[in-house]
Amino acid sequence: MAVPKKRTSMSKKRIRRNIWKKKGYLTAEKALSLAKSVSTGYSKSFFAREKSKKSLE
Repeated sequence: MAVPKKRTSMSKKRIRRNIWKKKGYLTAEKALSLAKSVSTGYSKSFFAREKSKKSLE
């Protein structure tokens, strides 16, 4: 039967949680940056289809 080893310290838990949160923050930041560049039309790494004028009328 599996038995837990020693207890994880609070500081180690906090470090791991902060790393996990930072990954999410960086991903959100990248997504926002890409959205801004796509909306301004300066994106070089992302191709979006332009809406035709007929669909806007």
